[in-house]
Amino acid sequence: MSEKKVTEGAPLWHGRFQSAPADDLMAYTESLSFDKRLWADDIVGSQAHVTMLIEVGLMSADDGQKVLAALDQVATEFADGSFAYEVSDEDIHTAIERRVTQIAGEPGARIHTGRSRNDQVATAVRLWCKREVALIRTLVIDLVETLEGRAEEADLQDISLPGYTHVQHAQPILLSHHLRAHCWAFLRDASRLAETLNRLNVSPLGAGALAGSSLPLDPSVSAREMGFGSTFANSLDAVSDRDFVAEILFDIALLGVHLSRIGEEWVLWTSAEFGFATLDDAYATGSSMLPQKKNADIAELARGKSGRLIGNLTSVLAMLKGLPLAYNRDLQEDKEPLFDSVDQVRRALIALNGMISTATFRKDKMVEAATSEALVATDLAEWLVMRGMPFREAHAVVGRVVRESLESGSPMAHIVMQHPLLGDEAAELFAPGVALRNRRSPGAAGPEAAQVQRDRLAQEISHAREFHS
Repeated sequence: MSEKKVTEGAPLWHGRFQSAPADDLMAYTESLSFDKRLWADDIVGSQAHVTMLIEVGLMSADDGQKVLAALDQVATEFADGSFAYEVSDEDIHTAIERRVTQIAGEPGARIHTGRSRNDQVATAVRLWCKREVALIRTLVIDLVETLEGRAEEADLQDISLPGYTHVQHAQPILLSHHLRAHCWAFLRDASRLAETLNRLNVSPLGAGALAGSSLPLDPSVSAREMGFGSTFANSLDAVSDRDFVAEILFDIALLGVHLSRIGEEWVLWTSAEFGFATLDDAYATGSSMLPQKKNADIAELARGKSGRLIGNLTSVLAMLKGLPLAYNRDLQEDKEPLFDSVDQVRRALIALNGMISTATFRKDKMVEAATSEALVATDLAEWLVMRGMPFREAHAVVGRVVRESLESGSPMAHIVMQHPLLGDEAAELFAPGVALRNRRSPGAAGPEAAQVQRDRLAQEISHAREFHS
């Protein structure tokens, strides 16, 4: 086959081969269908690479300006939707290089000097992750602030509800205490994302295919241009490292678990059986058959999509586990799970934030449930402990009171008043709000501890907002 026949419409690596690649090979190995969303990041990386080539003398200033101008034009074409792909474009990186060469001519053919697609892809993915993970982290903190805002509203209204273990009434707690419990979990998610951002803030550009280059490259220049905090220390590691992808997927999977947990609660809270909250019409759905239905689909999908996020993490870990150094085409499989998890969790955070911020809490239903006599059982046991009784003995005494109340149908308070070890003073614990106000220990669910927690949470939110990778 003639050189012309091989070159026309062939990929950028065609020189080694005497015949064009089979259509089946190209169809199976292409990644353009999903990695085209990296176009802006690839252009940033290419601009930084060209700047470095100019500084070290591997590209003339005149040629460099032509290539940089071509990259600007390509960016404009992507932004306005006029960029035209060709059959030979395997991925976004070759598509951009092909178009730059068409625009700039011979200088465009110099853009790949000292660069491999291996370090080029790793660079674009890291740039994309820096931006997208920072956005997710901001959305997490936005949700925390919404929850804290609703907690402050609940404190002003003095709303209490049952705290649960095993989905059984356990002890009365403030609604604000419950909402802030989720705040702390989400702040841990924000902290993990911050740590991941710090670890991925390393430029792999200059590592080449695997062993660096004999050319006088200066990776620190391109790293500086792209805003990375440092450069790679080992070229093999630089092109094969996808730890940051796995870390992001883990962070998102655990964040998804936390979103699933709060979603499950809102499914319960908005049900007729609980009736603790009502969703705004804009954040609920109906039934195609049942006119009375108002469904918490956002909460249900937050619960359901958590499995998808866990699956994306699992797929990448399974892909990575058997790879020898350095680059292998398997690594192409990091992007679809990464893109999907980022997309899904971003949408979940925005939708849940809207759902929670616009919902109406039913104070009457919550407080009614929180005043159940059984929720005072632990306080009765602790009342006995304060008077010298060992807790296990006190637990047994109150347990018998609970059993007698259930068997006889008599109110617990009446039995307590007549009990020789308890009496009228202990029965005062059944008065509305008394047991809750007694919870003063640090981090507890009572009103005094709530103010301390509120101040501490405000500091943590402010600290999280100040993060810079």
